[in-house]
Amino acid sequence: MIALGMMFFVLRASANALLLALLCALSTLLFAQGEATGGSTAAPTAAPLTTATTTAATTAITAPTSGYAQRQDVRDFIAMMAADHDFDAQQLSKLFAQVQTQSSTIRAMSAPVTAPPKWFEYAPQFLSADRIAQGILFRERHRAVLDRAEREYGVPAEVIVAIIGVETYYGKVAGRYRVLDALTTLAFDYPRRADFFREELKQFLLLTREWKMSPLAPRGSFAGAMGLPQFMPGSFRRYAVDFDGDGRIDIWSNVSDVVGSVANFLSRHGWQKGHPVLLSATVDPADAKRAVGDGGLSDRRDYLAWSAINISVSKPSAFEIDPLWQAALVLLE
Repeated sequence: MIALGMMFFVLRASANALLLALLCALSTLLFAQGEATGGSTAAPTAAPLTTATTTAATTAITAPTSGYAQRQDVRDFIAMMAADHDFDAQQLSKLFAQVQTQSSTIRAMSAPVTAPPKWFEYAPQFLSADRIAQGILFRERHRAVLDRAEREYGVPAEVIVAIIGVETYYGKVAGRYRVLDALTTLAFDYPRRADFFREELKQFLLLTREWKMSPLAPRGSFAGAMGLPQFMPGSFRRYAVDFDGDGRIDIWSNVSDVVGSVANFLSRHGWQKGHPVLLSATVDPADAKRAVGDGGLSDRRDYLAWSAINISVSKPSAFEIDPLWQAALVLLE
């Protein structure tokens, strides 16, 4: 199904179209290899899920003073949280006094992007034999909950599995940063996206209060993304679900909640059951340069615009493409 030399036409391309292409390619391989092995595989031992930090800490975490609690911009933020969301300003001041600046998050966010990512350079690490084997094993071990999520949300189980594999390698790389440290650093020391990260910091504090977590406990990525699906705090509050009905939402170590949350996220973002996501496409040689550009994914246009430069898309006969759907071209080699 995946042929080098062709392109994938990514329908309804989001800002993270590369991830969409990767997860669909991985899901295709997972499905194909799972079928070929009759639902079993000699996969390695499953990667351990990251230890959840979803319960309130009983011991205070002592950290070097960062100076955040003394800064006027942080004081203003604390005042806003107290006025708008009924937080205790004194308690928040004590909390921010324990935040540690993470200079590595600034370096990671500031790393220059010299060119948009290209599929053939970026994809191999996500399509390795081990990641595929881990995905097949994950599918088999959690078949019941994946099948239930597919029934309830209409999202194929292999797509859910692929997202978890692309995001965190089934829990191997879910992040080592304290989320509070990462978000505070980016909210107050990364001006380019300060508004976004201050909003996520607010969402994180609301989240930890709602679920009675210590704000110092959860771990995540350098940008504050959490758990196996790497949800930002705002996404957690909007889309994470208690899929096993135990009264808590745990996207760090509860596979049922992880699976249900990924499926709910896609469903709430307009996933259409049974619709293709990637379609193979060819380009008229005369228009190749205009169509392909730099070979990355920065160019997203509606289907009508792509059609104007002789993009030929292969699609199921019964499937109709809305001419205003956004799409991107993924050059496979």
